[in-house]
Amino acid sequence: MSRVDFYQLSRDPVERALPLLARATLKAGERMLVVSGDEAQLGRIGEGLWSLPDTFLANGRAGQPHQDRQPILLSDEIEPANGARFLALADGIWREGAPGFARTFLMFDDTTVSAARDVWRMLRSREETERHFWKQEGGRWIEAG
Repeated sequence: MSRVDFYQLSRDPVERALPLLARATLKAGERMLVVSGDEAQLGRIGEGLWSLPDTFLANGRAGQPHQDRQPILLSDEIEPANGARFLALADGIWREGAPGFARTFLMFDDTTVSAARDVWRMLRSREETERHFWKQEGGRWIEAG
């Protein structure tokens, strides 16, 4: 059984929202792979991971030395060199062929909402996939419908 969490970004950009998910992932004893095809976005996410108040979220880039030791690995492709079981698709683009991930976070905004809806419908037919939808309300994440 795998789980896909859809996170609709409305108030905060992904570089502010994702570090909170990464912190919860590490507290759960898991590792995370963060994927984006946008190099600048990966840079902003990396900065966000280092600057979360009262938390040190060590991270590194795929292809760099010690990538296998990184609790949070930033990459442009789905290759969990750090052994991650949690995957964050930070650019709002769904990628098939991600076996072995127990949980996937699809982060999307107004520009990728239509594609996220298509993914939601597509995953409906997969009995082995549990789907959850989250949205921001008053500075908090709440599960919707």
